[in-house]
Amino acid sequence: MTKNEAKQKAKELVAKMTAEEKISQLLYNSPAIERLGIKAYNWWNEGAHGVARSGTATVFPHTIAMAATFDPVLIEKIGDVISTEGRIKYNKHVEYNDFDIFKGITYWAPNINIFRDPRWGRGQETFGEDPYLTSVLGTSFIKGIQGDGEFLKGGACSKHYAVHSGPEKTRHSFNAITNEHDLFETYLPAFEKTVKEGKVIGVMGAYNRTNDEPCCAHSYLVSDILRKRWGFDGYFVSDCGALKNIYTWHKYTETKAEAAAISLKHTCDLNCGETYDALIDAYEEDLVTDEDITAAAERLYTIRFLLGEFEEVRPYSDIPYSKLDCKEHKELNMTAAEQCLVLLENKDNFLPLDKNTDKRIAVVGPNALSLTALEGNYNAYASKYYPVADGVREVFENADTSVEKGCNYCFEQLNHWSGFNNMLSDGIAAAAEADITILALGLDCSVEGEDTGFDDDYTACGDKRSLFLPKTQQKLADAVCDVCDNVIVVLMCGSSIDVGEKVRNHAKAIIHAWYPGSLGGLATARLIAGEFSPSGKLPVTIYDGNHDIPDFNDYSMKGRTYRYIDGDALYPFGFGLSYTYFEYSDFEVINKTDDIITVSLKLKNTGSMKAKEISQIYASYKDSRTYTPHYQLCGVKTTELDAGEETTVTMDIDTYWLKAVLEDGSRVNPDGEIVLYAGGHQPDNVSAALTGTDCQKIKIQ
Repeated sequence: MTKNEAKQKAKELVAKMTAEEKISQLLYNSPAIERLGIKAYNWWNEGAHGVARSGTATVFPHTIAMAATFDPVLIEKIGDVISTEGRIKYNKHVEYNDFDIFKGITYWAPNINIFRDPRWGRGQETFGEDPYLTSVLGTSFIKGIQGDGEFLKGGACSKHYAVHSGPEKTRHSFNAITNEHDLFETYLPAFEKTVKEGKVIGVMGAYNRTNDEPCCAHSYLVSDILRKRWGFDGYFVSDCGALKNIYTWHKYTETKAEAAAISLKHTCDLNCGETYDALIDAYEEDLVTDEDITAAAERLYTIRFLLGEFEEVRPYSDIPYSKLDCKEHKELNMTAAEQCLVLLENKDNFLPLDKNTDKRIAVVGPNALSLTALEGNYNAYASKYYPVADGVREVFENADTSVEKGCNYCFEQLNHWSGFNNMLSDGIAAAAEADITILALGLDCSVEGEDTGFDDDYTACGDKRSLFLPKTQQKLADAVCDVCDNVIVVLMCGSSIDVGEKVRNHAKAIIHAWYPGSLGGLATARLIAGEFSPSGKLPVTIYDGNHDIPDFNDYSMKGRTYRYIDGDALYPFGFGLSYTYFEYSDFEVINKTDDIITVSLKLKNTGSMKAKEISQIYASYKDSRTYTPHYQLCGVKTTELDAGEETTVTMDIDTYWLKAVLEDGSRVNPDGEIVLYAGGHQPDNVSAALTGTDCQKIKIQ
């Protein structure tokens, strides 16, 4: 079905509805209209890294972990599997007349906000801190979800529009102030690209205000930029409860009806919440017209027709239930879990370990047996989980393995009657008698996450107050390093955490595993055993815990992310070690147009192990009219090479990413030279020192 055909069918169907019926369809839990043969439909469904909150499904690595793969091809495959499993579930939900929440096929994912501040608890839901990487991976994910068939396989939704990345504690009332330069260089590109190139069918507005206007009723962001400039004709949905914020927290209007009216006037089609209950009052008070209501309903029903809801034989209804969480999907999940792991330290090539070792291995830490640290948030339930300890026991089957929690994530209480609040001595004892200790540290969504409601010395409603480990984990880690010579740190969290100087100096290896999905512990053990070479790269900057980061409430990009950092990173964006070595040469431009620059390079695996390499292209440019980034990622490609193998890698660079953004937000060719860099990391001094390699470079202007 073409979009024009769907629009016409939507127009014809909506024309048969009364005003009250049309208004009822603008709520996320849209009721049935039996006289028209319309069944209930709940628009709220989650699928950030698997079909979520609706029973068993494949639990892929969380979004920030997907970002660490730097692999848009892989991310599109993941999106495709999510929509396949979503269709399987949807078919059965319809068959058994189950139209509850999380039973539909419009997914409110991906989260393409920029992870500008490492303290933000919801950064785990994003593709990291870079506009280019977020745009490319977000677009790939959307294409996987929506498919390329006659009907939409599923509906994706880019969120949260726009300028939204904490703090969680004040997100319902916060006013994010930004200038046009940062708006168009950092905060909007991923939305623009997912609308224009990804053809995403949904966009979700944020809770906060941006430059004084509520994001879900924004004359500039929604009516002007999204609808008029970018030509977005899909549906716009409020974040859940965001329209209520307009009259309660933002005090932007006095009444509920006025909040509903201003949102609808600025083309917010769907309300997740109950504010649009007041649209009938707004209609009767002449605050909105029948045309306003009809336009929103028609956009929503266009999507429902494109999804094939009203077809006699629904599309994708022949996918067998046996495909849910099947062997093929598990294999892709394992690939994703392996590719997301980032090796930060490997002193004297301590890793990989001999998988046949009979040494004593202790797995110690709050994430040793944690399932929640595999899942992240917005998750499904997997049919099989591999926490770190179970993965180690399976891979190192000849080893004598012991497991101790050692501490909780954040809290230590002495003389507490419930127990399990002081386990330090047990963790130290296991490490003291081990030849090798795997310290499974980090967080889970109870500590960092979405508006958790907990406010203590480490977390502020899901945001971190510190870039170090929680004190109880730091105490355990330091003590383990005192009693065990051979320590491997496995860090599972969704953000930047510094394990402390003592642990960094002592640990033989450090692996950032993120929230790696249901098979993450097995993938981690396989990496430690050298069953594959690590290829993941950091999608965020890992800061020294004492790094002076700008105020959390300040949305200026100065001093933030690798593009504008003041000082040095601990581990830079784009960094990640391998078990082999890659040599770059013959970097050159082979074709150039106004829109695309094609580059090529020679890549050789000079080590002794088959491995994947993520080749990265960065641009450096200066313009006297504005401030520009240190570097800007503008190209990525994953190549797998056998030991000794050499190949030519080509990449198309969109010149959009080579332009300077002026103070008025316009993109122009910079008035200074443009230098392109190619390598396995960004061309900064810290990355060069950590890897012992420099990037190739060429001037193109």
